[in-house]
Amino acid sequence: MDFFQKAFELQMHGELCAAIDLYERSVVLWPTAEAYTFMGWAHSQFGRLESAIELCKQAVRLDPGFGNPYNDIGAYLIEMGKAREAIPWLEKAICAPRYECTHYAWYNLGRVHEHLSDHHLAKQCHLKALEACPEYPLARTALFRLVGSMN
Repeated sequence: MDFFQKAFELQMHGELCAAIDLYERSVVLWPTAEAYTFMGWAHSQFGRLESAIELCKQAVRLDPGFGNPYNDIGAYLIEMGKAREAIPWLEKAICAPRYECTHYAWYNLGRVHEHLSDHHLAKQCHLKALEACPEYPLARTALFRLVGSMN
C-alpha cells in the first residue's frame, strides 16, 4: 500500500517514470485494480495506449466491480480513433457498482456519440454527466457546443 500511495503522489507531481516503477513494485507485493488502473493512466501519459489498455484489463480481471478501468479503456480507445469500440467499456463503467465518477463515463460516451454524428444521444449523455456532477466543465462546454450546432 505504501508503494501505491507514493506512486500516486509521484504521478500527481508529474514524475511518471518513478510512479510506474513504484506501481510495478506495488502489484508484485499486493495486486490491486487501483494500482493497475493508475499504472495504465501513467502509461497513457507517455502515449502508450495499448499498454494502458492491457493494464486496465488486468484491473478489470482483479475487480470487475471497479468502474475506473472501464472508463479509462473507453477513453483510450476514443483517443486511438476507435470510438465505436469504446461504447461497451463506457457502459460498463456507468453500471459498475464501485464507481463514483460516472460523469466521466457519461461525458466520454457523449464524445463517442458526437463523433458518430448522433447529436441527440450525445446531448443526452452530456446531460447525464451534468446530473452526476453539475459543475463538470467539459460536459457543460460540450453540451453548449452541441445545442448551438443543433439550432
